[in-house]
Amino acid sequence: MDTTGIPADTKDWTWVLDRPCPECGLDAGGVAPEQVGALVASTLPRWAAVLARPDARDRPDPHTWSPVEYAAHVRDVFDVMTGRLTLMLTEDDPPFADWDQDAAALAAGYESSDPVLVGQELEAAGRRAADAFGAVREGDVERPGRRSNGSVFTVATLGQYFVHDVIHHLHDVNA
Repeated sequence: MDTTGIPADTKDWTWVLDRPCPECGLDAGGVAPEQVGALVASTLPRWAAVLARPDARDRPDPHTWSPVEYAAHVRDVFDVMTGRLTLMLTEDDPPFADWDQDAAALAAGYESSDPVLVGQELEAAGRRAADAFGAVREGDVERPGRRSNGSVFTVATLGQYFVHDVIHHLHDVNA
């Protein structure tokens, strides 16, 4: 499959913290910090079902990722967000390393990924993320961290932003 037909996502999705997403319907700003781990865990069976579909490798059009490409992205998002959470819980106001999801897709070869392997990796990474976010103590939810573009997150808002990404991509693959 040709990855050059996929346009880069340059949107700043932090607006989902302020209002419900009109595409997937999630009101991420209303997700309590103690709900994030369970919500992430609840998506794992849905992702497994997506990857078991016979069309998991098929792009719906030349400009849209296939379900396995979305799943590979979500697998990587689990790891990136778990890493950011760990930084926020162990350092004071840490900066986050830049992560270019489009470059990651090309470097990891999302387009040629095996749905079975991605499913196994997504399950493991998702469990780690769910456990990490589920273990956040109430006294830590306001700890800050920041992206290089200046967007400041707290542990609570990082969790909200993160859970939106995971659920939104289920919407993208009609799951």
